[in-house]
Amino acid sequence: MTKGLSLALTSTLYRFQIDLSDVDRNLYQTLEFRAAMHPSESLPFFTIRILAYCLNYRDGLEFSPGISSPDEPAIRAMGDTGGVDLWIDIGNPSAKRIHKASKSSKELLIYTHKDAKMLAKELTEEKVHRFEEIGLYALDPRFLNALGALLERDNHWEITRNAGELYVGVGKESFQGRLERLPLGDQFQ
Repeated sequence: MTKGLSLALTSTLYRFQIDLSDVDRNLYQTLEFRAAMHPSESLPFFTIRILAYCLNYRDGLEFSPGISSPDEPAIRAMGDTGGVDLWIDIGNPSAKRIHKASKSSKELLIYTHKDAKMLAKELTEEKVHRFEEIGLYALDPRFLNALGALLERDNHWEITRNAGELYVGVGKESFQGRLERLPLGDQFQ
């Protein structure tokens, strides 16, 4: 290797067209967006980040620089006064991070493909601010890996959510997964 030569890895940009039928929220919309997969992201992490964006879509929702900026959420919706209305974290964020996020946002959601019960227990033990108001959602990493294996630079997905069940169509393939919301509160204390 030549002295001074840098081999920095760059993000990969993916384009998505999502036909979203969110029966639980009575939202039916076609979304078109781009998302960059950072070299440090695992396939389940990136896939759950895309799904979290779709399942929480609203005007003003954006991917923030959270991957490369540790004080930012993965996904956010800013409020009219410049504060964060919706903070979405992915994976297994620390209790310290979630405590800070809970204080600085109106609504906080976590989507994980890891051990959600262990994360909930950790958040309880650390006395996280507004603990009971945090939405903690879990998806099976096998579902995310199967879906992520079909990622291409241009993607057309059909996503349906109905009573917590997710159905995702990609071309001729279809996947089903359960979006499990874990209740936070007394059961972990």
